[in-house]
Amino acid sequence: MSSLSDNKLLRLGRTVLEIEAAAVAALAERIDASFTRACHYMLACEGRIIVTGMGKSGHVGAKIAATLASTGSPAFFIHPGEASHGDLGMITAKDVVMALSNSGETAEILTILPLIKRLGVPLITLTGNPRSRLAQAAEANLDISVEKEACPLGLAPTASTTATLAMGDALSVALLEARGFTADDFAMSHPAGSLGRRLLLRVRDIMHQGENIPCVHKTATIREALLEMTRKGLGMTSIVDDTGYVVGIFTDGDLRRLLDNGEVAIAKINVVDVMTQKCTTIHADKLAAEALRIMEERRINALPVTDEQNLLCGTLNMHDLLRAGVA
Repeated sequence: MSSLSDNKLLRLGRTVLEIEAAAVAALAERIDASFTRACHYMLACEGRIIVTGMGKSGHVGAKIAATLASTGSPAFFIHPGEASHGDLGMITAKDVVMALSNSGETAEILTILPLIKRLGVPLITLTGNPRSRLAQAAEANLDISVEKEACPLGLAPTASTTATLAMGDALSVALLEARGFTADDFAMSHPAGSLGRRLLLRVRDIMHQGENIPCVHKTATIREALLEMTRKGLGMTSIVDDTGYVVGIFTDGDLRRLLDNGEVAIAKINVVDVMTQKCTTIHADKLAAEALRIMEERRINALPVTDEQNLLCGTLNMHDLLRAGVA
């Protein structure tokens, strides 16, 4: 059992975060000509961005490669140890190599450096020592040095790996903007899981269509509207004119408000007189995530769905979004 008090543990945790935050903040002053040069090399790359690094730098490099790939800059990670045993064949003359090494003297990377140079591919390095052999061999070296590691022993890569990761993110986002990468482009790289559903799923994919749309003409009585709501089971019905244009919506909530007001013989009242006019609708080609945002902001549970001519073509409610995994 540790002899450290809770207060001491809290202080240690906060100190680590303060050291790492300072290391990342210091990088802002190093976004300079080397940074833009690195960006230009990667933007001009006709092949892939090959990221390599050993140990903890390798783990960070794998993440940077994944971020680049998912934001419009095709990339993958190569282990430098494996590279000298055949994997170097994955690098072509159309690629760009990004090498990560805090010391700039990582033996496994220096071993393959002559072969990278022989291929004539641009070398971008992220090092903590601009005078190192690796930094000196690079077309663009980005300084990711830190004043000290967050590890009290000064041994475990902590602040240095955080700084490297942050610089990789800076490069990735700069390239994303430069390429004009959009949310739709991002969605194509993330089709699975909740993120993919939020980015790809359209209202038309999950809305109720055809005979399942609760809908009555504006001349209908409340009785007819209630029968339609009961048949379709969505707790609402859209009200349309002769062309199919949505003129309003009638919901369970509207009915409760009528009853609370002591209305008599409500079955004979025309629905157009008590419906919610100028109701919120959504186009069928909008993202389902946008429908969710509208429902949450306006505290409503259903939306009439319209087509390009703003005519009724579907209905969407919160349960549909829940079933689709969007909400």
